[in-house]
Amino acid sequence: MQQRRFRSSARQPRGFTLTELMIVVAIIGVLAGLGVTGVRRYLSAAKTAEARQSLGAIGRSAVMAYERNEGASQTLTPGTSSSTTTHSLCTSATAVPTTVPKGVKYQPNAAQGKDFETGSTTAGWQCLKFSVNQPVYFRYSYIVGTSGLLATLNPARPTNANGFEAGASGDLDGDGTVSRFAHTGLVNPTTKQVKLSSRIYYENETE
Repeated sequence: MQQRRFRSSARQPRGFTLTELMIVVAIIGVLAGLGVTGVRRYLSAAKTAEARQSLGAIGRSAVMAYERNEGASQTLTPGTSSSTTTHSLCTSATAVPTTVPKGVKYQPNAAQGKDFETGSTTAGWQCLKFSVNQPVYFRYSYIVGTSGLLATLNPARPTNANGFEAGASGDLDGDGTVSRFAHTGLVNPTTKQVKLSSRIYYENETE
């Protein structure tokens, strides 16, 4: 009597081929690369937020300083009037720090006559009443007149001595490529009011 042989209907397990493994490795590599790039962009954006916030604060400080009434100190005799009060921009400030930080933070010196504690009632950081106590990634500047960090790029740059530019320069990864940000203001000769630029201009934002 002849015996019949039956085959199992269950499929035998098989391993992955070399081609399949290579495809999986390639996909993982691409995803990992995208993830690293995304993280770097996120960190850069978080760091540049410092520059944007500080420049906004400097711009507001410049407007407030301009709107203060300034008048000469006088001793008036009976029946006389004081001289007319004037409005003027704070004159330029010394940049802080002296060089652009390269991939590191700089701790401003809070001592009198140092960093953001320089200037006078009409000049520099003390006139603006602006200071930073926390470590910073950027070098900050305040320049009155037509020159500035982005004089050729910024269409809202001052066109005469009645304007200013607040600037920030940084090298977040220390590779020598500098990112620059600028916020400007201009005095309207008719209304005698300061008009701030509607946006902050930049160059090499994330380097």
